[in-house]
Amino acid sequence: MIAGLGAAALLAAYRSRELSPVDLMQAVLAQAGRREAELHALCAVDADAALAAARASEARWRAGSALALDGIPVTLKENIAVPGAANRAGTAATPGDARFDFEAPPAARLREAGAIAWARTTMPDYGMLSSGLSSLHAEPARNPWDLRMTPGGSSAGAAAAAAAGYGPLHLGTDIGGSIRLPAGWCGLVGLKPSHGRVPIKPGYAGRVAGPLARSVEDAALMLAALARPDARDPTQLPPGAVLPRPLELRGLRIGLLLDAGWGEAVRPEVEAAIVGAARAFEQAGAGVEPLAAFTTPEMADGIDRFWRMRSWLDISALQPGRRDKVLAYIRDWVAPAAGYDGGTVFRGYSQMQALREAANTACEPFDFVLSPVSPMPAYPAHLASPLHDPARPFEHIAFTLPANMSEQPALAINAGYTDAGLPIGLQIVGRRFDDAGVLALGAAWERLRPAQRRWPV
Repeated sequence: MIAGLGAAALLAAYRSRELSPVDLMQAVLAQAGRREAELHALCAVDADAALAAARASEARWRAGSALALDGIPVTLKENIAVPGAANRAGTAATPGDARFDFEAPPAARLREAGAIAWARTTMPDYGMLSSGLSSLHAEPARNPWDLRMTPGGSSAGAAAAAAAGYGPLHLGTDIGGSIRLPAGWCGLVGLKPSHGRVPIKPGYAGRVAGPLARSVEDAALMLAALARPDARDPTQLPPGAVLPRPLELRGLRIGLLLDAGWGEAVRPEVEAAIVGAARAFEQAGAGVEPLAAFTTPEMADGIDRFWRMRSWLDISALQPGRRDKVLAYIRDWVAPAAGYDGGTVFRGYSQMQALREAANTACEPFDFVLSPVSPMPAYPAHLASPLHDPARPFEHIAFTLPANMSEQPALAINAGYTDAGLPIGLQIVGRRFDDAGVLALGAAWERLRPAQRRWPV
């Protein structure tokens, strides 16, 4: 299937003139047309503009002036700013005429590389859920591996589109796991880069943009385009290597984290898959040692309180009629923040730094750390979270949250499947700034792991 080919293979096919960007764009639009009624991955499609961009790309390939990602289709998550695009943050509370008036750095970098941003992908209200449930969209996004299940979130539509063959490259964002959770639950490669590696606007603590793809090679190609500088992000890192670097497994020190210190217990099927990956690296010559939990419930609860206050301020600023349109689960989650005093919020915010220090200290003895992406596989699509309890909303992000606070790069990649056929995500965490390293270890795992099942296209 043309629409399911990887970006690297497509660039080679364009170069040899076996395929053209127009061929591919037509195939991607057709695939989305076949699957979208059941997946609910997209909130906007501009087919005419996409085909016009594909024709322009085809001309550049013929003229020998093709760009780095010329003619490669890419989707953008709903919260990525593009001038004139709807700016509704996944919630019905935002007026229907709200529009972006600027281009976010990730969108600009992909456009400059010649990628064709042909669709925007769905997300939950304000990006604050690990599912595709949204007050704005009539149906939640669904997992192509099992339509009863969520693809994860908040980059929900991006993951569903990637797994179902809506082209090779998809852009998500991540503040506590919103790239890695859907990547893990959909069998994809999802990278949360080091903070500042991919300039972004608007920015705030822990927020990054990064790729969702079907292979490490494609994720690395996308990252190379995204990681170019943009002065609008004051946290941007200096230019550095992002493509996978040569990596000798023999002699590597790898930590194995199976107890996050809080949250839901890891399910047996998930633990078996992660331990199996660790053993495979060990047999290839790496040293694997257990890593003790370093996150505490106090850290998690404090960050939760800070996030509740941030979201409560946003929601309480809405007109009462609009406030009522926010997903009820989100309203219930933020409600306690109305009673927080300044000390409560400050102490909550301070737990970000506490977790940052704890994560970096714990990971420092190791070249990489392996863990589950999530304690459990994908859960039913109509639930906001695995427990569907706004009092305990983040029990499933205990393994992903630390890397956001510590600013370390973290890669989600498929480790295997449950007995029911759902993907199980392996997380690879590297030292801060070593994005190339986590991609390299991910590529090594692609070579070591058993053959993967056919994509659910």
